[in-house]
Amino acid sequence: MTYGGSVAAGGLLAGCTGSSESDATTTGATATETAATESTATESTAESTAEADSYTVSMAPMGEVTFESVPESIFTRLTHHAGMAFALGHGDAVNSMHAPDYYDALWNQFTPRLPDVELDWTGLYSSWEPSKERLYELDSDVHLADPASVSALGSWSQDDLDEIEENVSPWFGNSFSARHQAPPTEWTDAYEYYGLWEIFAKVAQVLQEEAKYEALTTVREELLAGIAADLPAEEDRPTAVLLGPSDLESIYAYNLSTPGFLTAHTRPLRPVSAFGDDVESGSTVDFETLLEADPDVILTLGGMHPNTSMPDIRTGFQDDPVGAEISAVKNDRIYAQGGRYQGPILNLFQLEMTAKQLYPDQFGAWPQYSEGPYPEIPEEEQLFDRQRVADIVNGNL
Repeated sequence: MTYGGSVAAGGLLAGCTGSSESDATTTGATATETAATESTATESTAESTAEADSYTVSMAPMGEVTFESVPESIFTRLTHHAGMAFALGHGDAVNSMHAPDYYDALWNQFTPRLPDVELDWTGLYSSWEPSKERLYELDSDVHLADPASVSALGSWSQDDLDEIEENVSPWFGNSFSARHQAPPTEWTDAYEYYGLWEIFAKVAQVLQEEAKYEALTTVREELLAGIAADLPAEEDRPTAVLLGPSDLESIYAYNLSTPGFLTAHTRPLRPVSAFGDDVESGSTVDFETLLEADPDVILTLGGMHPNTSMPDIRTGFQDDPVGAEISAVKNDRIYAQGGRYQGPILNLFQLEMTAKQLYPDQFGAWPQYSEGPYPEIPEEEQLFDRQRVADIVNGNL
């Protein structure tokens, strides 16, 4: 009985054990297969989600560029791109730019007129001619810079550009549209020229801020409509020049109506160029050339920068026997301007200030600016709503 019981018991245990091992093997295989299936399904779902979240933006000279997510860190070179990020509420995401301290100071001549809008670009990497090593270190989510412009530096090859795009993040920018300059030969076929706000629309797509772009575009369209409605007849407009005097012996001159976003704030005002076609935009001139053109108004690029002395520039013209004879000098119509590579916010301010500088009878007189931030304009004489622009930048649509 005992033995039989033991054998029976043993057989029962053996039977249970055998059954358990078989079931366990089957169950384990099923579990493994299930886990593998679930893992594959999860990966597939993740890939599908990533594909669903990704988006493509197209602009010359890059063509179509795909983004997996909204960039959170932004490399820039020229300030029209940095200014676009700022206008869309992403100014703090910018990690580099050309001459960051200079342009931080210049941009912050305008921000005081935008309630609760702040900007700090001081101490960023100065990226006029960036190194590959530093771009790896910055590990930006997008290089908001024109690869053709970087190529033109001469220190970057196409392989270098491709390497950064593959290992760090895409290039996305357009800079030769400033004055419709010719890009390097190898980029000619891929290049197109855009207006400032056309590039801005593309950058808004990259940062997924189309609503802010549309809202700022409405502000700009209303501003342009108001200007167009009150422009004086052509025969009543003063002749004008746009100068960039690094010093009064080397004065860069720019025509006010040439294509490109350099003149995005002057061209809509339909100015009469004092130079006509006699001076190529971007060339240097002397006092004799200026006197020959004899402009009624001189607009001074960078004149609002804290390190630029408008009183000294005016005195320099007045103290020169040739310069003193220029009509703009005799009539005290030498005015400060902002930056060449303006972004959308500076464009709004510069449209307003230039309208007042050229046509004070129609748009209200521009204060005799010597230093400090953008002058406080009486609300009834403002050509656009500061609070509305500030709200858009801050996301209060």
